[in-house]
Amino acid sequence: MKAVVVLAVLASLLPAPAYASRADLALDVLSSRPDQVTGGDALLRVRHREGTRLRVTRDGEDVTAAFKQTGDGLTALVTGLRTGANTIVATAGRERRTLTLRNHPIEGPVFSGPHQYPFLCKTERSGLGPPAADNQDGQGMRVAGGWSRDCFAPAVTDRLYRSTDGTFKPMPASGSTGRPADMSTTTLPDGRTVDFVVRRERGVINRFLYSIAMVEDGWTGRAIYRFDGGVGIGHDQGTLGGNALDPYGLGQGYAIMYSSGTRTSTHYNLILGGETALMVKERFIEQYGVPLYTVGVGGSGGAIQQYIYGQNLGDRLIDAAIPQYSYPDMVTQTIHVGDCELLERYMDRNPRWARWDDRTALIGMNAGDTVANPYTGGQGSDECVNGWRGLTPLTMNPRWTSNNDPEWQRMDPPGVKDTVQWTHWDDVRNVYGVDEHGYARSTWDNVGVQYGLKALADGVITPAEFLDVNAKAGSWKEAADMVQEGCPFVPSACPADFDPWSARNVNLGDPAPRRAGDPIAIRNVRRSGLVFRGDIDIPIIDWRHYLEDRLDMHDSHQSFASRQRMLDHDGRAGNQVIWFTDARPDGPKFDQTPQALQVMDAWMANIRKYPARGVVGNRPPEAVDRCFATDGTQIAAGPHVWDGILDRRSPGACTQRFPIYSTSRVVAGGPLAGGVYRCRLQPVDRAVARGLYGSWHPTEEERARLKQIFPTGVCDY
Repeated sequence: MKAVVVLAVLASLLPAPAYASRADLALDVLSSRPDQVTGGDALLRVRHREGTRLRVTRDGEDVTAAFKQTGDGLTALVTGLRTGANTIVATAGRERRTLTLRNHPIEGPVFSGPHQYPFLCKTERSGLGPPAADNQDGQGMRVAGGWSRDCFAPAVTDRLYRSTDGTFKPMPASGSTGRPADMSTTTLPDGRTVDFVVRRERGVINRFLYSIAMVEDGWTGRAIYRFDGGVGIGHDQGTLGGNALDPYGLGQGYAIMYSSGTRTSTHYNLILGGETALMVKERFIEQYGVPLYTVGVGGSGGAIQQYIYGQNLGDRLIDAAIPQYSYPDMVTQTIHVGDCELLERYMDRNPRWARWDDRTALIGMNAGDTVANPYTGGQGSDECVNGWRGLTPLTMNPRWTSNNDPEWQRMDPPGVKDTVQWTHWDDVRNVYGVDEHGYARSTWDNVGVQYGLKALADGVITPAEFLDVNAKAGSWKEAADMVQEGCPFVPSACPADFDPWSARNVNLGDPAPRRAGDPIAIRNVRRSGLVFRGDIDIPIIDWRHYLEDRLDMHDSHQSFASRQRMLDHDGRAGNQVIWFTDARPDGPKFDQTPQALQVMDAWMANIRKYPARGVVGNRPPEAVDRCFATDGTQIAAGPHVWDGILDRRSPGACTQRFPIYSTSRVVAGGPLAGGVYRCRLQPVDRAVARGLYGSWHPTEEERARLKQIFPTGVCDY
């Protein structure tokens, strides 16, 4: 308990949030928005004129005694809030302030919509014991004594130490004598060297596992929210990953917040994820006070979350972001990733595309004749194969059961897993909506998309090749018409039924029909907050290793796609800097994250000192676009190092060093920023008249073929 008190006192000395009032009497909730309180308690602050008698009530009951003096007013964790509306009244002299708190259950939801069932509990395997029984119906996991629909387990606190072998181990039980011989130490930013002992709290918030950890004698008031990546489609509580105990962050005096609900390997519903993150931070503030600042850190899906939550939630969750291996969002990636297997199936069956290097002309992504192909066992592959294969059924096919966790066999009644439509669309059905057949609506659309258009205009492919690929690429079937996948996605089908392209779920023909995205789904997702629109105003250091030669799915143009969306939003992107670190020829060797954290700390210190200058006006000298060599040494830095990617200037020093690739939709004439679910159509004759095809002037026969392939017109981006 001593550590808790010390930490709470430290938190109370931190500066007040910018939104606090300076009236003679002010009443604020510090831990959340007033309408988004959870768990029956809230950290409140009252400030009043000296010499006036203060009284605070909760629904008429006097709670004044709970308030204690802090560095900026009186604060108290007010408990006993009922579900729904609660009225807090503060009076001081003739002044009176009223605050309505809307409390929600700790299991949620707050704003994410109805809970998802069935839902697999993992509290026991995570060291929290079996989930508490809540005696609901059979849509949850059977546990001793009843049913658990919401996977709740009481919070536990433990103490760990960082061993000299690089692992975390339990501290000896209370009463034990002697310091562990393999205890390591850490040197904090203030120069103090302390034992690397971590206090950790774990529990369940919003049905997901959470963790809060910090060095016991060394919290500096700063916090990191660690976001994790991966690809999951829900119905699962998830587990706590290794980043919950980030050794660098802990060793530098940061508190680490973490949740299995903010791992995209658990699910990709970022409305639910944002809600979960807010609830975890609320818990943190209630226990330790408002942090000096909270910086997001995480890669891939963890980077996406920072862009989305920074846009949707502002600085209520994170004050700054260090997205790694980023994309602007996940949902607009499905647009071009959905093209991959259509084009791969076409190219695999056409000798013209036997050279893998040539395939970039259609897919936009990198390809290489000398890169190992995990599906053929030979040489030659591309990013669609090495990076994205398998994501199409995961996104689109409701009959591909993706979750083979044996715990599903313990669900009662048996076969519960088979009632789930295992698609991304269904995981986020609260957003996309449901069609008349009971399937989640899908946004995927390729009507009017002219595959290889830029390659045609540049003379890389011939008009005959252009017409052929567009006639035969095909499209995806509707969910109701899809069937079970073959090998390699269904191991029992291997090797006889080899179908890595999911061809059995493709509309084929000559010309093959195209698929129109559901307009309701497209409208819903655009309004939902799942799409990054570029509306973000927190400091961002977007860092990645350059992995293009490895055909890694984290393609490097995505950092610039985010920047372009920011520019498209309001013409500004000065709060984002982009860093690349080379990983050639043998893979990543240097982690730039510690340097990014140091630069971000200086950036945040400037903002606290000079708030009127804003985010951009407070950038320290190191917060600029940069690129680094494999060993982490700087190659170039400054405002023009990435010239030539989003503008027509001569390529900058970093642009020259790190070639940028694109996507099938960019090759088809779309913007680098992506995000076009359904293009505006124009008649073929108009496209020809506008010179869309470069030096190719279709003959009457070729024009007739274009109209046959695109009966409703071609994309006008």
